[in-house]
Amino acid sequence: MKRILTLDGGGIRGVFSLEILLHMQKMLRRHYGRDDLLLRDHFDFFAGTSTGAIIAACLAWGYTLEQILDLYVRFGKKMFQPIPWYLPWKRYGISRFDARPLSEMLQRIFSEDGEGKVPALLGTEKLRMSDGALKLLLVVVRNHTTGSAWPVTNNPNAEFGRREQEECNLDIPLYQLIRASTAAPVYFDPEVIHLGRSRYVFVDGSITPYNNPALIAALTAILPCYHLEWETGPDKIRIVSLGTLRFPSGLPPTAHHLWVGYNASHIPAALIQGIASEQDYLCRCLGECLYGEPVDSEVRDLIGIPLPGHRWFSYVRYNRSFKAAEVADLLREHPSLARLDAVHAIPILRRLGETYAEKNVKLEHLI
Repeated sequence: MKRILTLDGGGIRGVFSLEILLHMQKMLRRHYGRDDLLLRDHFDFFAGTSTGAIIAACLAWGYTLEQILDLYVRFGKKMFQPIPWYLPWKRYGISRFDARPLSEMLQRIFSEDGEGKVPALLGTEKLRMSDGALKLLLVVVRNHTTGSAWPVTNNPNAEFGRREQEECNLDIPLYQLIRASTAAPVYFDPEVIHLGRSRYVFVDGSITPYNNPALIAALTAILPCYHLEWETGPDKIRIVSLGTLRFPSGLPPTAHHLWVGYNASHIPAALIQGIASEQDYLCRCLGECLYGEPVDSEVRDLIGIPLPGHRWFSYVRYNRSFKAAEVADLLREHPSLARLDAVHAIPILRRLGETYAEKNVKLEHLI
């Protein structure tokens, strides 16, 4: 069986996903009797958007979950370092946070020398196992120059992974690609990447249809145009998809609240959340859903429901959605929790993830 692990965007709420992954790592280590097992020993393909891209790349690189959690806990505040109001906009753009600390951290991690002096490219050999097997990595970005979503992989057989291409994606510095995927508008400045003779401006992958990258990862593995062409079937491909919590995005009960300021601040998040839910729904329709919370009160979870057509893969979705009534007290205590930069809420995010994982993650979902 081929196994795909996908990770949604969500800023610092990626800590919720990390606690679930930590539980998965412990469970798999017990199962295989290996205290040194890494998730890259179990999964063949990692896909991530925004904060999910950071986590996916670290896992493909060979980091333990403890190491990645430590990065988020130690550097969380530094990653969301506000730009002082008195500094000139021409130097720092118009974003709320300085992207340099995040960029420098990623450059140190994803380098050939371990110090950030020799940046690793997407085609680096460090994404190979000791037996030469390539760990596939997909990072979702939005090419602001072309106005299109770019799900970029390190597959050397992909259309733009071939070395004869003038603009070969494998020549993109890995740290820049990941930083581009995290360049949430308003939060961080875009990332400029030179590819061949072209110059592109990239922004956060969460403003593409693939903030939840599960479906595009599945299509990348299956469709002939991507040149992987994995054999399909619930016993052939297993997708494990992780979210970063879902908070209510409903509108207030009276129409007079819907003024332009409200729409400007709420509609982007509502659209991102809605599209991510659609990707989850489609995965359950195209695959055999083994686990996941209900899509809604009509569709429910689609677990064990006979559906027309061939099932392309088996599918597991881990995420927790909050209803308006239950989230009120939580947000009253931690008002920033729903935001991408909720660094002060890291302890509660960890507790939520740990509690969720203990209750919901099962070994049979993973193997």
